[in-house]
Amino acid sequence: MTLVKICGITNIEDAVECVRLGANMLGFIFAESPRRVDVDTVKHINRIIGGDARTVGVFTEDSDEVISIFRGCDLTYAQLHGGQSEDLARMLGTGSVIRVARVENHASIDALSQYEAAAFYLLDTYKKGVPGGTGETFDWQLALRAKSLGRPLILSGGLNPDNVAEAVSTVHPYAVDVSSGVEQSPGKKDLTKVKEFIDNVRKADNRT
Repeated sequence: MTLVKICGITNIEDAVECVRLGANMLGFIFAESPRRVDVDTVKHINRIIGGDARTVGVFTEDSDEVISIFRGCDLTYAQLHGGQSEDLARMLGTGSVIRVARVENHASIDALSQYEAAAFYLLDTYKKGVPGGTGETFDWQLALRAKSLGRPLILSGGLNPDNVAEAVSTVHPYAVDVSSGVEQSPGKKDLTKVKEFIDNVRKADNRT
């Protein structure tokens, strides 16, 4: 079964409803973003949902604050977007780290192999000056190349209810990751789109 990660969660209502609709992971952005969320909100959400979904903190910094937030919020994974050091990744715990590649070409994929302290690789679309959340897709054939690197693959980048089934059927990733593709506005989810997205992932799973 392909897991579904709904990223850019900013409020309790969206978190609870996304889990109810079948989301397996919730993503919380601690980097500069219209979807940035505060620590207290994430702690509250974690208490409410319990163990019903895995929780992911999204970070671009390379500092002790990442460890403090990760542990303080009792997150399942830390998603590292900024080329953070392997030392930081090891302090977080190799099994807790999602390493991100902003995919532009084959070299973007090959660069992932330098990150050994990672449980997963996440592929997002490269856009100059934008660390993530571009809302644009990339060539999924490059994602197939990444599957040979020995880590479960999370596919991101411009996914939405209309294209996610094709993405699942083409790449067969461990998980798919969506943020803007299921939003009313930055930080506020459109629950109709969330349901359609998850339903289409499950339909694609059933066809393979």
